[in-house]
Amino acid sequence: MAALTILYFAWVREAIGRDEEKVERPETGTSIAELIAKLATRGDGYAQALGDPEKLRAALDQKFVPLDTIIGEAKELAIFPPVTGG
Repeated sequence: MAALTILYFAWVREAIGRDEEKVERPETGTSIAELIAKLATRGDGYAQALGDPEKLRAALDQKFVPLDTIIGEAKELAIFPPVTGG
């Protein structure tokens, strides 16, 4: 099995209850948004954290990318809320 490590940050991590997990890499041509939609069906914490993708940002292999980016052969996906200054 080719694995994809998913990292969760900030309130996304708090809602899901974990900071990372490994999943089977999705089929070729799957976008980050499509994977997020699939993950959101896993239960309450996932639905709460991932149910509104417009509130999320992503990085593939530590490079910021839009949610419509194809996952391809990436090894790591980070999902987090938009960063705000303070």
